[in-house]
Amino acid sequence: MNQYTQEHARSYYAASARATTAYPELEGDLSADVCVIGGGFTGVNTAIELAQRGLSVVLLESRRIGWGASGRNGGQLIRGIGHAVEGFSRYVGTEGVRYLQRAGIDSVELVRQRIGEHGIECDLRWGFCELANTPAQFAAFIDEQADLAELGYVHQTRLVGPDQIRQHVVNTDIYAGGLIDMGSGHLHPLDLVQGEARLAASLGVRIFEYSPALEIMHGPTAQVRCANGTVRAGSLVLGCNAHLDELEQRLSGKVLPAGSYIIATEPVSAEVAAELIPQNLALCDQKVGLDYYRLSTDRRLLFGGACHYSGRDPADIAAYMRPKMLKVFPQLAQVRIDYQWGGKIGITANRFPQVGRLKQHPNVFYAQGYSGHGLNVTHWCAKLLGEAIHAGHSQGMDVFSGVPHMTFPGGPALRSPLLALGMFWYRLREMLG
Repeated sequence: MNQYTQEHARSYYAASARATTAYPELEGDLSADVCVIGGGFTGVNTAIELAQRGLSVVLLESRRIGWGASGRNGGQLIRGIGHAVEGFSRYVGTEGVRYLQRAGIDSVELVRQRIGEHGIECDLRWGFCELANTPAQFAAFIDEQADLAELGYVHQTRLVGPDQIRQHVVNTDIYAGGLIDMGSGHLHPLDLVQGEARLAASLGVRIFEYSPALEIMHGPTAQVRCANGTVRAGSLVLGCNAHLDELEQRLSGKVLPAGSYIIATEPVSAEVAAELIPQNLALCDQKVGLDYYRLSTDRRLLFGGACHYSGRDPADIAAYMRPKMLKVFPQLAQVRIDYQWGGKIGITANRFPQVGRLKQHPNVFYAQGYSGHGLNVTHWCAKLLGEAIHAGHSQGMDVFSGVPHMTFPGGPALRSPLLALGMFWYRLREMLG
């Protein structure tokens, strides 16, 4: 146990969490209908879905519930699954594409319902704006708004031109416009995943922390070996995402762990907060290495982005991220940075999540590679896994599984450098374009 970090990252979320429930380490041998590996949004919500369907579940987490990206992300609950899902029509057909588009909307509603039905306190606030870095991107928002209307999107959307954006969205002059969406929003992610874990436990899920899965022994009954015990289960769920490592090599090469970083300022006054982001929206731009930011409940600016594919974190996250923040908000030059942290997100080659079952071992299920849309998509994939394991089939999972996924070339040693080189080319093209 001592080889693992004992607590959550030293983030604003860990410092402000309402409660971080502790769970025991696995000791001894257990049996269950399903063993879930991973205590983030994927694993916790899959456990909820299964327990609600009457199955017995053991959940193993190598560190703390929400230790990874689920407990330290930007906290933006935004509609959408993957990037440009229309391009997958040759694999899933027109109806499949429409299902994916609707899932991008319905997944946010699923989170809304879970929070509301179970009274999970996580600072949920509605309102989000996509920000255009160029006039061409703003023009694309017109089509996006029309597409949402065609899908029957019931929440208010509104285009905001560059002449209005400072007054209504964000007090800066670097954007070419925006698309406000009141059906997306922001929240405290660590409070959410911890609240969901308490819900899972109340449903009978046996949760164990500091219990890394060391080995999987496949068979009609899967066995998961930990340091001080073993779990035997008819089905196994791998919900480790960027932290799968080499536990299951058939999946680990299909997701690249990429670093993303956030800083949190000291609290600002109500007047300054209203000046920065008048409607308290979550905000995200369209760059390849995008910026995302929002205000916390206690009026801190949480500013994140700078996705790193090299495998090396900045030596000083605050020094690295502060210039990016000041490019948007130069008026914050004298504001103190109170928190700085980073974490790994799971990136796939086509920026589309992977959910399915292993062909070689059909009682092993997985979901991973959310590529920046993890808060909503994890919940949707958990729903599909619950359906598939309980009923033996999930039409939605079949649609997701219809999209092929490549393995990153180069093996464990070269995956990150090769992708970093490719992303440098895209960023260079963006700067020159």
